[in-house]
Amino acid sequence: MSQAGINKLCIIGVGLIGGSLARALRKAGFCQEIIGAGRSADSLGKAVSLGVIDRFETDLAKAVADADMIVLAMPVGATKSVLEAIKDTVKSNAILTDVGSTKASVVNDVKAVLGNACSRFVPGHPIAGTEKSGVEASFAELFKDRRVILTPLAETDNKNTDLVRAMWESTGAEVSEMSVEHHDDVLAATSHLPHLLAFSLVDTLAQMDEQTEIFKFAAGGFRDFTRIASSDPVMWHDICLANHDAIIKMLDRFTNDLGELKNALNSSDSKKILEIFKRAREARDRYTQSEQ
Repeated sequence: MSQAGINKLCIIGVGLIGGSLARALRKAGFCQEIIGAGRSADSLGKAVSLGVIDRFETDLAKAVADADMIVLAMPVGATKSVLEAIKDTVKSNAILTDVGSTKASVVNDVKAVLGNACSRFVPGHPIAGTEKSGVEASFAELFKDRRVILTPLAETDNKNTDLVRAMWESTGAEVSEMSVEHHDDVLAATSHLPHLLAFSLVDTLAQMDEQTEIFKFAAGGFRDFTRIASSDPVMWHDICLANHDAIIKMLDRFTNDLGELKNALNSSDSKKILEIFKRAREARDRYTQSEQ
């Protein structure tokens, strides 16, 4: 490790998040060298040509061999297989972290594969992104003024957590800490459920006989609400399976509340409908005002 940050950083999965992290760290001067790793030589070669990474390896074991820190930035469903591929070549003092939207599943995979090396693992999740994917969509300012959640384990070395925190803060992010379980419950409500609803709504409309006319006359509200349905399907498939229990709990609650609204419409309960809409508007206004 260098005094200023990290000598050699390896990012496994140089897409929107991994690529944006590399760009931000390069801009901040936090790393001496950034190595990209993944399955696609074409995509990684593009990352080199764009100046996102310094070099790349498609052999994951080689990619991490001399890295001081390793960032797992691939879909969470690939965590275990990636760890199996790198476990024998990771340096004994290398720090591992990740960017996954679910934490319990990732932690379980790390414990299963790396065992007592968990003291070197700092689970993390940047609350940032766009509906676009791929290294071409990456940009250095993605994390500026955005939240990053770290969920260090009981066995995580505090020095490792501090360095991962410093890494994210160098990108302009605001870093918070919470437990693994609390993270997964919060994200199920604020991120995973909205994505599930957006995907489901667009799929429902796309299967209707008059779908062409529906999409032709869709207004701005439809575009705003369904923007996230353009997100990476593989990534969100993995997230939904990984955080299954918390998402089901939130989906049950939402379904119950939606049922109440449906009943109010069926009975033309004007007071109830207006009460729900007003309560929702007030809650969202409080949220947007707190973000300013």
